[in-house]
Amino acid sequence: MAEQNTQAGPIRMVAIQNMISGIQYKGQILARTNKLESGINASGLIGFSVGAAVAMVLVLVPVLFI
Repeated sequence: MAEQNTQAGPIRMVAIQNMISGIQYKGQILARTNKLESGINASGLIGFSVGAAVAMVLVLVPVLFI
């Protein structure tokens, strides 16, 4: 008859739990990055417009005072 090894069960569970926690961490990082990129893409046109306006002010105001 085959003997059952009772010590292998908890060790395997710990290894599986470590892998699962690693996968969950990577999933959270991917979700956070995706949300950040979506927010940047959604406000890209507004940000570009504001940046262009500020650049024009910084370039044209000194020229007007000369």
